Amino acid sequence: MTPKLRNSVIAAVGGGAIAIASALITGPTGNDGLEGVRYDPYQDVVGVWTVCYGHTGKDIMLGKKYTEAECRALLSKDLNTVARQINPYIQKPIPETMRGALYSFAYNVGAGNFQTSTLLRKINQGDQKGACDQLRRWTYAKGKQWKGLVTRREIEREVCLWSQK
Repeated sequence: MTPKLRNSVIAAVGGGAIAIASALITGPTGNDGLEGVRYDPYQDVVGVWTVCYGHTGKDIMLGKKYTEAECRALLSKDLNTVARQINPYIQKPIPETMRGALYSFAYNVGAGNFQTSTLLRKINQGDQKGACDQLRRWTYAKGKQWKGLVTRREIEREVCLWSQK
């Protein structure tokens, strides 16, 4: 993790898990986090229509150029949705930094994948370190390992483990 991204995430800690996830995704300048930003809709590596900070869904308007404000609003809405989708499955208390890393992870892989993961099972068994280590397994798309996913998971794992230090 770059020092600038680390500082951005540290600054977000007081705002809670959603703020931490948002800082991870957007980065300190809004275009140098885990997702980057693209204002024009595009198809991601698995062919899913995507815009802004990784927003997907039927509401994407092909041909529209999104604004920074629209992208921030979509990210906020999406992270709140992720929180509602995964929080009920987390049965043990966890630190906000870990929760923020998990929101970023679930935002990327989908709440359904999170809900059925070994990572979640380890959280609920009280094995926080083991859960964070599971992030390293989620580096493939379409059966191929992606350098960008390896980097993303290492950063998410680092934040996930902050409370362990």
